[in-house]
Amino acid sequence: MQRVSDLHTELRAFALSLPEAWEDHPWGERVAKVRGKVFVFFGRDDSRLVTVKLAESHGHASSLPGVEPTRYGLGRSGWLNVPVDTPGATPELLRDWIEESYRIVAPKRLVATL
Repeated sequence: MQRVSDLHTELRAFALSLPEAWEDHPWGERVAKVRGKVFVFFGRDDSRLVTVKLAESHGHASSLPGVEPTRYGLGRSGWLNVPVDTPGATPELLRDWIEESYRIVAPKRLVATL
């Protein structure tokens, strides 16, 4: 089984490989942004969560244990906190959700390059 810290590192590397993605550290957390907009929150160094904005996969993700809407009103916009070690959330599925979040947030021109 993959360690949570290794998986977090792998997921961050994937997010930052997307067109024009870059890492920022608002509020002391790691986030990936595109054109100044956050598309995934990685939390602090010890975080076991990723926070993504989902539309198509929202129902599936919400059905997994421990997944919950993000606070501060973000949950109403489709943002979910996903424990990276929750049963059913494979590394491949987590990468798919990060890409879905990117596709929702990024400009259409950049999405077209994927």
